[in-house]
Amino acid sequence: MGVTALAPNSADDPLSYRPVALVDLLDRVLATGVVITGDITLAIADIDLVRVSLRALIASVGALAPPEPEVAP
Repeated sequence: MGVTALAPNSADDPLSYRPVALVDLLDRVLATGVVITGDITLAIADIDLVRVSLRALIASVGALAPPEPEVAP
């Protein structure tokens, strides 16, 4: 019985086989927006002293503003 390595499928990870330019990635992030979250805990001797939860939303103003209604002429 042979063992075969499973290759990643492009349907599972669409970015695994094509390079993405930084400009394209930034354009997509600003068009749709992204939320970055993180937790920081300051502890001494396994005693939690300070816990900070961070959340940041990065998006362009156009992505967050509601669309303006169209005016019929």
